[in-house]
Amino acid sequence: MGPFEMVVAIVIVVTVGSIVKARMSQPAPDQPPADSADAARMREEIRTLRERVQVLERVITDNHSSSSLDREIERLRGEDRN
Repeated sequence: MGPFEMVVAIVIVVTVGSIVKARMSQPAPDQPPADSADAARMREEIRTLRERVQVLERVITDNHSSSSLDREIERLRGEDRN
């Protein structure tokens, strides 16, 4: 292999490498960006669900009588409707 063929081979390898690198660094076209409105909505929904789980854990673990538990559930249902 002569020097000219070696230079051509190096140029081809570098070109193919840069094309592969450029393709790997681009996000997938069907994948939305992380800061999209959908991602923000999902974060808000997760936050709301975590709050609800905390309330349910508190209601279940509290040592209240049946009537106070009923009042607490009705109060929480009223908050959920607002």
